[in-house]
Amino acid sequence: MSQPASIRRVVAASFIGTTIEWYDFFLYGTAAALVFDRLFFPNFDPFAARMAAFATFAVGFFARPLGGVIFGHFGDRVGRKSMLVTTLMLMGAATVLIGLLPTHAQIGAAAPALLVLLRFAQGIGVGGEWGGAVLMAVEHGHEGRRGFHASWVQAGVPVGLLLANGVFHLVSGMEEKAFLSWGWRVPFLLGVLLLGVGMFIRLKIMESPVFEKARQQEPPPAVPVLAVLRQHPREVLLAMGARFAENAFFYIFTVLVLSYGAGQLGLGRPGLLQAVMLGSAAQLFLIPFFGALSDRLGRRPVYLGGALFLLLYAFPFFRLLETRQGWVVSLAVVIGLAGHAAMYGPQAAFFSELFGTRVRYSGASLGYQLASPLAGGLAPMIATALLAWSGGRPWPVALYLCGMSLITLLSVWLARETHRRRLD
Repeated sequence: MSQPASIRRVVAASFIGTTIEWYDFFLYGTAAALVFDRLFFPNFDPFAARMAAFATFAVGFFARPLGGVIFGHFGDRVGRKSMLVTTLMLMGAATVLIGLLPTHAQIGAAAPALLVLLRFAQGIGVGGEWGGAVLMAVEHGHEGRRGFHASWVQAGVPVGLLLANGVFHLVSGMEEKAFLSWGWRVPFLLGVLLLGVGMFIRLKIMESPVFEKARQQEPPPAVPVLAVLRQHPREVLLAMGARFAENAFFYIFTVLVLSYGAGQLGLGRPGLLQAVMLGSAAQLFLIPFFGALSDRLGRRPVYLGGALFLLLYAFPFFRLLETRQGWVVSLAVVIGLAGHAAMYGPQAAFFSELFGTRVRYSGASLGYQLASPLAGGLAPMIATALLAWSGGRPWPVALYLCGMSLITLLSVWLARETHRRRLD
């Protein structure tokens, strides 16, 4: 097989596998925003139930660093491909079991406990998957197009979100009693079909040639994560900081907007899901565009531009939502996710290029996943608490997002440019 054909196959396999993993992960966020408060916390008052549902959502983010450490260890010592297969199986099994889970009305307090356990398993799976999928695309790819190739792995995220919200959009039109009884389970159970497709594709790709060459030259470190922390502590911290705005804004645009729009603004559930779906569709094209742009201009200028745009957009976003007009709400989400794409497009190549081959899986995973609970995982909870404190006024949430943007701007400014760096 020619090299371009091989690269295309690897990129396609990483893209499809990542789409499936994030479909599974995002299903939970949509369900947490729309139904889990009533199904698993019916004895709480509405605010406490919503906070409890978002707390279980956050559990997955706190599990992601553990997944990054576990699968980063074996990914740097054993190989990238086998970890991708394992994480996909773990994620798919957890998602299907959520779809089969009894509710509080059926088994009482055991229901939310099991929900948390399965969400934790989802977090470990997605925490280990990202690094492997990105490195397969980066390490197979042409040196001058790493940003573009790796950005297609990132593009699997909005496609997964699009699928998750699309399926929920279909079932959300059901009669309320049927939706709460069994309709919400359908999107989770469909995960078993996607799992089969992803496994078939990922088993056919070859191991990373850069990893194989490095392993032949020198054995990998015994504990890659410790080697990363000794050799690259600055890079890990800067990668974490670079994620704060990207991750926090993303979950405000895609998760908080559902509960805020329905609960505070009285907007319809289907219309809000459509807005997120439109934004996700736009990102499918914008993420590769910004990834390719970073190959020409550098990772830092493109990333900084996205962070600065979202800093300026935090307050206007909520003003647009407050119009309560469907097309304006959709436009607000699309614009926000476009700004997010400017950071997410170059991010995969940027983080991968910060670390050497022998510890790249662990290093990229740590930098990416350690920020997840602090930024994305807590964002819906923090925003919900701020809205309650302010009596439903969104200005404290906008200020919180501005603070996240400043952390990211500083982190990316302090990082070195990497787009011309040789991986070997």
